[in-house]
Amino acid sequence: MTEAMGLRERKKVQTAKRIYRTAVALFAERGFDNVSVQEIADAAEVSKMTVFNYFGTKEDLVFVPMEEHFGDAARAVREREPGESAVEAVRRHFLEMIEGRDPSIGLHGEPFSRQVRRLILETPVLMERAFLASQKGTRELADLLAEETGDPTLALIAAATLTAARNALVEEHNRRVDAGESPESVATDAPELAERAFALVERGFADYARKE
Repeated sequence: MTEAMGLRERKKVQTAKRIYRTAVALFAERGFDNVSVQEIADAAEVSKMTVFNYFGTKEDLVFVPMEEHFGDAARAVREREPGESAVEAVRRHFLEMIEGRDPSIGLHGEPFSRQVRRLILETPVLMERAFLASQKGTRELADLLAEETGDPTLALIAAATLTAARNALVEEHNRRVDAGESPESVATDAPELAERAFALVERGFADYARKE
């Protein structure tokens, strides 16, 4: 039974991945607005209902696989160790992502990841979804800090500042790769740039939200 369940789960993952990659390829080729869900289903050799079973909306076909990353900063702060401040937690987690060459921060050479990014930048409805997802991530972090510190105003300022620093670093990674540098080259000095960026934030917040 365990092996059978494992096989079913693997098939579900494979189906979702096939639908996702098929959708992105069609969107990149013809434009997001010019491709129907039915056309995606046909190209992926599944039914339209199957597409919606895996992805609730057309926008989800682009965002569901990546949306969890908008909450990375909040997750880092939530799971931080005693004695670690909010800034230290976000910085540590970001440095770990650099070390792992995480595609979500622009440090992966796979063309598909770059294709998804270009698709979002070129599609207004997807840019709006990205903005809203980013705002949701910031609010999640702010709510967490407010609960810990009891000061919702400073919590929102801290969350917005940390998010802005993190987003600026990701944008710089992508800018350099788009300009022709290899992700590996960008990753070489990315830790130093991240240290400088978070040091700037740290001087403003210092011991704010240091976990007891």
